[in-house]
Amino acid sequence: MTTFRTLCGTPVLCVLLLTPRVLPAQAAESLRAAEAAQRELPRAPRLPRTAFLENRTLVAAELSPAGDAVAYLREQKDSRELWLLSASGDNPRLLVGSTQAEEVMWSRDGRWLFLRASRVLTIVGADGRTGVRVPLGGRERRRVIKRDPSQPAAVLLGERVAAGTGERWRVVRMDAHGKRTLLREDARWIHDVALDAQGRVVALTRFEGAFDVLYRLRADGELREALRLEPMQRLDLLTVRADGSLLMTGNPGGGSDGNFRRVMRLDANDMLQTLHRDPRGEADLDEVVVDPRTQEPLAASYRSTIAATYGIGEAQAIVSDIAKKFPGRDIALQAGNGPSARWLVSERAPTLRDPRWYLYDPRNGNLRRILDDPGITAGSPKETALARKLAIAYTAPDGTRVHGFVLLPPGVDAARAPLIAQVHGGPINHFRAGYDGTAQFLANRGYVVFQSNFRGSTGHGRAYTFASNGDYGNGRVQQDIVEGVRWLLAQGIGDKDLVGIVGHSFGGYSTLLGLTFQPELFKVGVAGSPPADLGWTMRWLVEVGDQGDLPDRSLKHTLAALSLDATDAATYARLHAQSPLVNAANMQRPLLIMAGGADRTVAIREVLHYAATLQATGRPLSLLVEPGGGHSPSDPVPREAYLFGMETLLQTHLGGAKPDAPGQRLRAYLRENLRLAGPEFREFAGQQ
Repeated sequence: MTTFRTLCGTPVLCVLLLTPRVLPAQAAESLRAAEAAQRELPRAPRLPRTAFLENRTLVAAELSPAGDAVAYLREQKDSRELWLLSASGDNPRLLVGSTQAEEVMWSRDGRWLFLRASRVLTIVGADGRTGVRVPLGGRERRRVIKRDPSQPAAVLLGERVAAGTGERWRVVRMDAHGKRTLLREDARWIHDVALDAQGRVVALTRFEGAFDVLYRLRADGELREALRLEPMQRLDLLTVRADGSLLMTGNPGGGSDGNFRRVMRLDANDMLQTLHRDPRGEADLDEVVVDPRTQEPLAASYRSTIAATYGIGEAQAIVSDIAKKFPGRDIALQAGNGPSARWLVSERAPTLRDPRWYLYDPRNGNLRRILDDPGITAGSPKETALARKLAIAYTAPDGTRVHGFVLLPPGVDAARAPLIAQVHGGPINHFRAGYDGTAQFLANRGYVVFQSNFRGSTGHGRAYTFASNGDYGNGRVQQDIVEGVRWLLAQGIGDKDLVGIVGHSFGGYSTLLGLTFQPELFKVGVAGSPPADLGWTMRWLVEVGDQGDLPDRSLKHTLAALSLDATDAATYARLHAQSPLVNAANMQRPLLIMAGGADRTVAIREVLHYAATLQATGRPLSLLVEPGGGHSPSDPVPREAYLFGMETLLQTHLGGAKPDAPGQRLRAYLRENLRLAGPEFREFAGQQ
């Protein structure tokens, strides 16, 4: 069993990580102690790029409601297989030989499995019977809301229907045989519903034009408003109790409790009560574990700083016992129905590319590993070859405590190592405590990697997200990243003359900003699918992009709440004036841009226009475009090309070992798709 010392490098650091508030001097001292411990370890072996592609053979695993079987999706060439493993230890049984499913859900009675793919829902019997197939998406915008907890075997679907020249929205129950029952029709988009024991809708959340509202349904079907949410507040309904109270997760309400996503109860008089929130007061709820029969919350997990899972109510003893068996690890749990039913445990860590799976027996505390045959676990890097990921917090000049992570490669003197700032996308997103393939790849090449959850990130409460004040140009958000880099350098982490910046989507935009406005700090950058003018991109995304026709128009109102609504002339002008595109003349550092020709999140014409602007003025630039690629590369060769391009550019300008030569398929891909090849890539390009 891995100990805290192995994970954290030193017990001193573990004290830092598990304490909500640490004085800056203590934090710096603990970080330096951790770096010293990492430096003394053996240097990790250089692993192939393909080891970091996260080609997980095991796509999903779900425990049956009775806790007596595990259904799992296994990658198999160009499709997936559905297997069933008995908890008794029998050999697994193949149920479906080919599926594109991404998620598997059990029916409440454990007799059926619902397989959700992007375009179809397939229902399969646990005994191998063939069920029905239902298309998803399309003109009806049909989607799976959740499993129906009130019925033996049914799901709840949301779908659109035409109503004259307008539209209406339905919630439909569909059972395992395809029988449909209309539960609710509404003029507005319904996010979620709660059902009573008889399967009647007793509460729902719907979009009201600029915000969400929680309603209770009276006996006559009329709605009574129970809770009105503010921008960036959301909730998910778990269940309704016999006393009329609703159990839910989300971040509604005011005060310190209302700041964080948590587990809540709304009583019959519509008074909110917090049942569980992060004990450290730092992180939003990441995941809740519910009883498969009652939907009562059993455990809560938080992963924005130190990954931790806590039991709720009568499940506290079980969750505590499981957690003790995995000290210093992140655990994800699924519970069977009843005190004697087994639990499914997923062990995770920043140094585990692939989770490890176990069955836990609450009757005797026994833990048995499952799903560990060589066909599933092959190719996962050894933990000793991966970097330790440490939660850090630094104080900005205005006193704000900014969160993030740093990855320290084993056997590397961090003071002499290149330092890479990796910026997350979104920006409505955040880095979590778990495994990150790109960061581990860079660390394996000897780079220290800094991941900033700058203000404006999610995961640290609603107030933290709004603390950006819309300053997403060359302003407060970018300064949080810059100040984090300088703080690390001041602690002896990273060589100040060897600093780079990389990121995808919003992270790519931040990369362009860094090279444009902080060239004295960032010497080189790699930008994936980067907006060159955030104002233009936000306007395009709302009007014609992938999220331009969302029925709840949530993106538009979220952007407005964050002062990023580019349909507002002043906001557009501010973002445009600070954009990398307008300030392209200041961009002097080596840059690699990678993008998809069919991207519906960042328009490829914006990327090409920026590249042409740089090229016209002789700026150092390489450009790789996957013709039919989307917002992020998905196939193995384009994903390897992403890592190869990043490695090649960084090694050329920051030092380190020369990248392994590309294989035949990768070389052909580069030759076909490098639109512009700087000196770092000319040997791989076709005719220019």
